[in-house]
Amino acid sequence: MSLTSVKEFFSQHAPDIDVIELEQSTATVALAAEGHGVEPAQIAKTLALRVGDEVILIVTRGDARLDNRKYKARFGTKARMLGSSEVESEIGHPVGGVCPFGLAKPHPVYCDEALKAFDVVVPAAGAINAAVHINPHRMAELTGAEWIDVSET
Repeated sequence: MSLTSVKEFFSQHAPDIDVIELEQSTATVALAAEGHGVEPAQIAKTLALRVGDEVILIVTRGDARLDNRKYKARFGTKARMLGSSEVESEIGHPVGGVCPFGLAKPHPVYCDEALKAFDVVVPAAGAINAAVHINPHRMAELTGAEWIDVSET
């Protein structure tokens, strides 16, 4: 269902973008970078977090970590990742395939400014072996994302 919802999203909103399915898992940044022939930093990892009663998604570089100080300044609270069981029910994608496309429910999406360093980034596409190659500005536009600075690189 998850991979299907992502393919449907691109079919409707960006038919020029192909979902790439590999034989091997790309569920980690290292595996995804190797599988797609890019640097780990170009992997656009999507983090699912809870802010109060709301679930948000933050897309950032594969080699970046959340900066707790910046995150708290932006969202007014400490970062709380969703548990793996919550991820699939809230987002609709399995851990390792989480992306901002084809979501089960609407959630705010934020793209970290650090992604702007690249012409092409590689976010997952709803499965542990699927991804897309996309310009970060287009990804933000397609998902209605807000640009924020919350990572340490």
